[in-house]
Amino acid sequence: MGMGMRAKGLMGGGIASALALFAAAPAWAQDLMGQPTPGGLGLQPAASPLKVEAHIFHDFILMPIITAICLLVLGLLLWIMIRYNRKANPTPARWSHNTLIEIIWTVVPVLILVFIALFSFRLLFAYHDMPDPDVTVKVTGNQWNWAYEYPDQGVAEYISNMLPEEEVAQRGMPSSLYRLAADEPMVVPVGKTVRLLVTASDVIHAVALPAFGLKTDAVPGRVNETWFRADRTGVFYGQCSELCGVDHAFMPIQINVVTEAEFAAWIASKGGSMTPATAEQAPGGTAAQVAAGTTGAPTATAAADAAAAPTAQTATTPTNAPAAPAAVAQ
Repeated sequence: MGMGMRAKGLMGGGIASALALFAAAPAWAQDLMGQPTPGGLGLQPAASPLKVEAHIFHDFILMPIITAICLLVLGLLLWIMIRYNRKANPTPARWSHNTLIEIIWTVVPVLILVFIALFSFRLLFAYHDMPDPDVTVKVTGNQWNWAYEYPDQGVAEYISNMLPEEEVAQRGMPSSLYRLAADEPMVVPVGKTVRLLVTASDVIHAVALPAFGLKTDAVPGRVNETWFRADRTGVFYGQCSELCGVDHAFMPIQINVVTEAEFAAWIASKGGSMTPATAEQAPGGTAAQVAAGTTGAPTATAAADAAAAPTAQTATTPTNAPAAPAAVAQ
């Protein structure tokens, strides 16, 4: 009697827990945009085309395959435990190989991996084939903060540090944004292709912002490139995702996505310009120079102009005109 009552109690508790979980399911669906959701089960909501593609790959390719494989393996284990245990099968079989089964469990996984690779490479190529960028931001990881620079707009490097907990409270921000909010965020315009040139000054860091599908290592002495295009305005949070030292947990990444007018005003407030006279006059050099690590050297465009200049001069100079002095030619 006691055991029966206890079993009924356990069953009732299990049903109650299941109902509670089912009732809580709508809360799981209310994911926060641009930041972690307490108790969340899935990926952060997508705020860029690349992350949308990553969601499709995860939800409609990987998850069904993973679920099917797990259920198949579970079913086989249960079947073997029930059908071939010592009580149900007192006389074990003497054979140990089956050629057909071994061929199947070798070929089928290969076909599954090839199927996954088709969609995986498509997503990798989307990350690699960046459209013409509208904005370039150089991101440098330091122990333990981030530095941002906008070379094409003439915005010199500035440092982004984590907001202290008391300042998060003073600004009226949710306490969950502690270790996510930054005092000097990266600012980008909505709907524009943003190229990130990622490097580090000391040890390996990593730029990770889930809502945009960003995760790129920041390696000293190397410039890695990635991109995103935000499809809505708002504030989005990420963190360094490479263990980089004692204050690794205090390196948040905050990206503010604003309208083009707000972006132009922010650039002006930083002393930059949306239309510098020439790319070479922008402090820090052009984005191409930053990417190549040759700031201050002539750009490919400047070199092409210099190469084309003698041709243009020859076309407009009379044939009997005296040659230019050697010093001028040099």
